[in-house]
Amino acid sequence: MSCIRTGDTELDQKVHEWLTWDKNESTCTALKVLVAKNKVEELKACLLNRISFGTAGLRGKMAVGYACMNDLVIIQTAQGFLKYLEGKNVNLLKKNGIVVGYDGRHNSKRWAELTAAVFVCGGYPVKLFSQVVPTPFIPFAVTKYKCASGVMVTASHNPKEDNGYKVYAANGSQIIPPADTNIQTSIMQNLKPLETSWDTSVIEKSCLLKDPLQEVLDHYLKTTSEAILPEHKQLNEEVGMPFTYTAMHGVGYPYVQKLCDIVGIKIIPVLEQRDPDPEFPTVKFPNPEEGKSSLDLSFKTANENNSVVILANDPDADRMAAAEKNPKTGEWKVFSGNELGAFFGWWLLHCFKLKYPDEPLSNVCMISSTVSSMILRTMSKQEGFKFFDTLTGFKWIGNLALDLMKQGKKVIFCFEEAIGFMCSSNVVDKDGVSAMCQFATMATYLYSKNQTLTEKLEEIYSIYGQHLSCNSYYICHDPIKINAIFERIRNFNGPNTYPQGILNGKYKIIGVRDLTTGFDNNQPDNKAVLPVSSSSQMITFQFSNGLVCTLRTSGTEPKIKYYTELCASPDMKDKDVIKNTLTEMVQGICEEMFEPSKNGLVAKAD
Repeated sequence: MSCIRTGDTELDQKVHEWLTWDKNESTCTALKVLVAKNKVEELKACLLNRISFGTAGLRGKMAVGYACMNDLVIIQTAQGFLKYLEGKNVNLLKKNGIVVGYDGRHNSKRWAELTAAVFVCGGYPVKLFSQVVPTPFIPFAVTKYKCASGVMVTASHNPKEDNGYKVYAANGSQIIPPADTNIQTSIMQNLKPLETSWDTSVIEKSCLLKDPLQEVLDHYLKTTSEAILPEHKQLNEEVGMPFTYTAMHGVGYPYVQKLCDIVGIKIIPVLEQRDPDPEFPTVKFPNPEEGKSSLDLSFKTANENNSVVILANDPDADRMAAAEKNPKTGEWKVFSGNELGAFFGWWLLHCFKLKYPDEPLSNVCMISSTVSSMILRTMSKQEGFKFFDTLTGFKWIGNLALDLMKQGKKVIFCFEEAIGFMCSSNVVDKDGVSAMCQFATMATYLYSKNQTLTEKLEEIYSIYGQHLSCNSYYICHDPIKINAIFERIRNFNGPNTYPQGILNGKYKIIGVRDLTTGFDNNQPDNKAVLPVSSSSQMITFQFSNGLVCTLRTSGTEPKIKYYTELCASPDMKDKDVIKNTLTEMVQGICEEMFEPSKNGLVAKAD
């Protein structure tokens, strides 16, 4: 069966290797079918390429081959990761081991158990959750038990065909370079699966395995509920405002319900999406960030129950979205991640002032990613707290937050525009469960004062100035074409020249920061201060009228993303003028820098 008629010796060897190493009947059969049908190109694609371990770990399609997610790749990853941790701090690994959790996707539990088996057979303690859990429980548990690392098997909000393998460092935050490349190197040095790595029965009888679920849950509920002020808990009980909640076929509901019971929040679950379902039958994309297209059943449930606010988690409950019904028109407004960031910035600062009236705000910090709204920066200038921005991704946000806390600073809020929010330092990562609890409490507080969320948002912007964003993406499956687009931008008017403006110079560019090459003309030496990565594309432009635009590639999806925000001063009251300017500029940026029709780019579907 493993003989291929093409005469491709390397491919034939890889087929033989796979059938020798893989003990999963399903993937072995799938490979044999490809061989029998002589699907040479498909075999090359899945066997001669390998899914790479990055700072987000692994994420990809579940299928046969080294380029995909499957039992053999998980075992190889776990073996390599174990060797990496042994080299990093073997004493900590021996003493406290690792934490492993999983979501409700196909194969998630299986791959969590395979990971646990690899570590237990290596002689190391493993805390393996006995049920599906939210992703934030992993960094929370790593910190609680002082573990060497944490692993979460999840693909977050990706399509049902995908799964992933997310890794946390001993500090409770996601790993940052060079950990990813070091882990990848270790994986490549430990590819041959040990016989014991396939035996998940070993974990059933090992004294090295423990289930941390109840202990972690109790501690999480206690610390998270304590972040809500007593007077706000009482208000939740008294007002009894009903919130529609969707878990998006994910893991969130039972944990959200327990937390809501403690802090007095009433939720009405979207029954069709309440429980984990790896098929995600009611949504095309199980991602509340998609907006109205993913919330149809939530609107229906809310309308039937006279609920005017919807709260949503993504399938692994580390992100949170929200929507509000217009009392006059009956239309639903889905808040963007940047708008939610404005809400949380105001609310958590408000709560901090109530709790610590004598604490100087100069010791308080908030953080957002550089592609997110700069509303926190604007707030900081008026309120007196410290603001920091960092690279995209909570791996950077979390590690910066830890650095600030080591300096004695109080980090009360962090966010990224992709609906990721860190509302306390209990979890040094985005946490959709605690964020949902804080948001519902804030909404109750506002409604008790006869103010809607939308009205409050307008009030925030009237104080600090309008911050209008337009973020979207183009789909492009050709990495060579993507690189060519960005190289053209870097050599726009000759070698090493960037665009100086758009729309025939109507809007001038006054600043360029390229975190792929390390160029930043805002710095005296033209060298970027933020970390630089040549393996990803990211360029930010500053325009003379206050618009900030960042163009970047996605680390997990075939997308070219753009993020734009026009920050207006509080005295600019005409929102339509600001909005029209933003729209005109975004169209100009996309057409002139991406040339979508020439490059065959597919715009995000509305």
